[in-house]
Amino acid sequence: MNKKTRTRFAPSPTGFLHVGGVRTALFAWLIAKQNGGDFILRIEDTDKIREVSGSEQHIIDSLHFVGIDWDEGPDIGGKFGPYRQSDKLTIYKEWAQKLVDKGRAYPDPYSQLELDQLREKAKAEKRPFLFREHRPKTFSKWDGNSTLRFKSDPKPYVWQDAVMGELSNGEEVIDDFIIMKNDGYPTYNFAHIIDDYLMEITHVLRSQEFISSTPKFLNLYEALEFERPILATLPFVMGPDGKKKLSKRDGAKDILDYKNEGYSPEALLNFLATLGWNDGTTQEIFSEKELIEKFSINRVSRSGAKFDEQRLLWLNGHYIREMALDDLFNKAKDYFPEEATAFDDNYKKNVLSIIQERLKFYSEIPSLTRFFFSEPSADLSLIEGNKQLSKIEPTTLVELLEASIEKLEASTFDTAKLSETLNTLLEETGQKPAILFSLIRVVTTWAPSSPGLVESLNVLGKETVLRRMQKAVVLLEKHKA
Repeated sequence: MNKKTRTRFAPSPTGFLHVGGVRTALFAWLIAKQNGGDFILRIEDTDKIREVSGSEQHIIDSLHFVGIDWDEGPDIGGKFGPYRQSDKLTIYKEWAQKLVDKGRAYPDPYSQLELDQLREKAKAEKRPFLFREHRPKTFSKWDGNSTLRFKSDPKPYVWQDAVMGELSNGEEVIDDFIIMKNDGYPTYNFAHIIDDYLMEITHVLRSQEFISSTPKFLNLYEALEFERPILATLPFVMGPDGKKKLSKRDGAKDILDYKNEGYSPEALLNFLATLGWNDGTTQEIFSEKELIEKFSINRVSRSGAKFDEQRLLWLNGHYIREMALDDLFNKAKDYFPEEATAFDDNYKKNVLSIIQERLKFYSEIPSLTRFFFSEPSADLSLIEGNKQLSKIEPTTLVELLEASIEKLEASTFDTAKLSETLNTLLEETGQKPAILFSLIRVVTTWAPSSPGLVESLNVLGKETVLRRMQKAVVLLEKHKA
């Protein structure tokens, strides 16, 4: 009978999660969901020196933001707990003692100074340092608190990686390594293997940086007589140039920064899923249901996936454009500028409806909409810096505005009537849209860019539009004088 699929994401609480970590979690989550299995969140907090306060909650919040949930974890429990390694120190000691009893682990007899001297000697002799070459012939009894090393059995391995295919190593890469530190905590190399066994994990997905350590793990599986899980190594997420691993400098942001900037979790999930994976078609937009149905670890690329923020922006814009207005408003309502609090929801929805097509992420809303909620400051550089308007004399600009005010005063300001009025103005003034419409747009918004003119005038309303245009006439009159 086949085992139930059980996957896990096991981050260390040493800082924020970025795209690489969340992608690993997502792929493991998709495998579990696709096979009717369980996805487990485990916190690997054995490195107390590097631990950052608040990181565990940050990990939980980050995964929840992109829509990844779990069946067992530190916040919800489960029958395979505890789900924090720091809560399992007695368990690790018991397993370490089993290795000692089998003759496969021993107390490290060297001080740090002695180890440094042995390494320096190997360096001077231009040969690699291998601890096993200095392994003591007899072992003292382990007291449960001192440093404990695994007694390796160096050998070549050939193993199948679900992403990378067939991999192999020579015996020279396998050495004796620390499994228990003198602070009572296990090392990652030991603890995660015990955890995966006890939690009945069937698939282990991890980053490419661990591939060189896999022979150690294989050696330890054998010593413990554990059946090894399916191993899947995920290539790095690369920087925008595709030449090096993505770093903070290249845009490896805290995942919650995307939340603060107003990215859609659906877009981010879609982006992460297709970062190094595709279903063999040209499809780019996947629903969560489609991802669960179509994902296959066999189709994950063996080469690094380039982080393309422009593609993420495009995806996010797509999701925003496809949303029903009420849904978009509910998700974006907290991003309106402070001045918007004085206006009712219907007015804000009208504003949102006319910027929806051009909105890429929610935190753009203040810059795109502030002039709808507060009186903008006049900025003549928007006229002087405009290719078309800068060629027109201030006297002519004033005449165009006065003619426009007269026509708009008679308009009912519904979109159909506004379009008709503006087209009539073009005929009567003999001006091009690039001049007349640009002028009206600038003096009613005083913004570098804005939504469609007719829609903007309609939402602003007649009173506001005419008042701003009349103020612009006064300003331009002073300017020409």
